[in-house]
Amino acid sequence: QVQLVESGGGLVQPGGSLRLSCAASGSIFRINVMGWYRQAPEKERELVATVNNFHGRNYADSVKGRFTISRDNAGNTVYLQMNSLRPGDTAVYYCHLKTGGMDYWGKGTLVTVSS
Repeated sequence: QVQLVESGGGLVQPGGSLRLSCAASGSIFRINVMGWYRQAPEKERELVATVNNFHGRNYADSVKGRFTISRDNAGNTVYLQMNSLRPGDTAVYYCHLKTGGMDYWGKGTLVTVSS
């Protein structure tokens, strides 16, 4: 069984920064991809960024240059540094892990960008 525990969401003013963390535990294969998705009210869940076990990264166009995804050396914790936040970034952010052909999701953490 795999568990993902997210932290770091909250309220921030436009132009501000937040850092999300997600710790994975359980049966995780060496080859895997961790990432962040988000879902705004009345919108579909969308990819934000992913990082694989070789530290290869992928970003949505809307966050390129503002967000940075990384993972620790052990590979079981993924971070999302979010800078220059905009009201349009307001959403529930979900941690995702793909390993062993299975997809796992965290419960989500709310990020609200508002003045």
